[in-house]
Amino acid sequence: MKKKFKVIAEMKKYRIAYAFIAPAGIGMILLHFMPLFQGIYMSFLKLNQFTLFSYLGAPFVGLKNYKDVLFNPNSPVRIGLGQAAINTFIYAILVTFGTIILGMIVALMLNRRFKGRALVRTFFIFPWIIPQFVVGILWGFMWQQQNGIINVILYDWLKIYKFLNISSVKPFWLSGDPKTLVAIILPTIWRGWPLSMLMLLAGLQNIPRDYYEAASIDGANGFQKFWHITFPLLRPVWTILLLFGIIFNVYSFNIVYMMFGNGAGFPGEWGDLMMVNIFRNAFLRYDFGTGAAVSVLLMIVMIIVVLFWFKFYKKLEESRE
Repeated sequence: MKKKFKVIAEMKKYRIAYAFIAPAGIGMILLHFMPLFQGIYMSFLKLNQFTLFSYLGAPFVGLKNYKDVLFNPNSPVRIGLGQAAINTFIYAILVTFGTIILGMIVALMLNRRFKGRALVRTFFIFPWIIPQFVVGILWGFMWQQQNGIINVILYDWLKIYKFLNISSVKPFWLSGDPKTLVAIILPTIWRGWPLSMLMLLAGLQNIPRDYYEAASIDGANGFQKFWHITFPLLRPVWTILLLFGIIFNVYSFNIVYMMFGNGAGFPGEWGDLMMVNIFRNAFLRYDFGTGAAVSVLLMIVMIIVVLFWFKFYKKLEESRE
């Protein structure tokens, strides 16, 4: 009882602060929690092109949508969902680590003093400035079989087929085979690495130079300095990049959506990601209830991933102490 009165007294004491925070809190509820609860509610409805306009009166089907997704082999939504999940896992891991590794390499280079460093830093930000939709369109043209710039460079200019002893026929990168996964991974890394570079560069500039000078006196080489000084001290940065990268790339949509004909084309077995699969089945097949169920299941999986990440990060911090 005393605790209750103490809480009330504290609220009265800081009522002006709570009054200023209230609009932001209400906005968070409206923008985040209401759509979340609406999506969960939709997953329990038979919501399609016939019941969409009577949304509140759509038939309640309970867990049927979840059963169709998980156990019904004849469900149109379930077809290809497993392969899309595998593709998304490979895509998210490779893109996340690719952006961090490339960002680390460039950050180490830009952390050195040289003429024009500010101009080079600005130039390297350009991929991150370009919208994802534009990146998808541009790389879609670049991957074209005959006139795409990538095949022109590899086969017409470098004539790579002579060195690798492979066929001189230009490959079709967006055909739905394993090359398609490469074709969607590379543009995402190209677009995302500048953010990793900026955050890692900011972390590098906060590391005291005394550590490196002391390591040089002890005879440490460049790799030893990186592994024992740079990498551990950048742990808060790369762990955040790892978490945000996994989440962002699992929910990746725009680049693949635009690369395959503004969503009109099917990316094929090896180009289908979870969000593209959900969009195609929910909006093009008008199966909104089942699509919402897949989205909720994906959200649950990501919550589990985040919880494991926090446990992993806590162990890292404990070992650091």
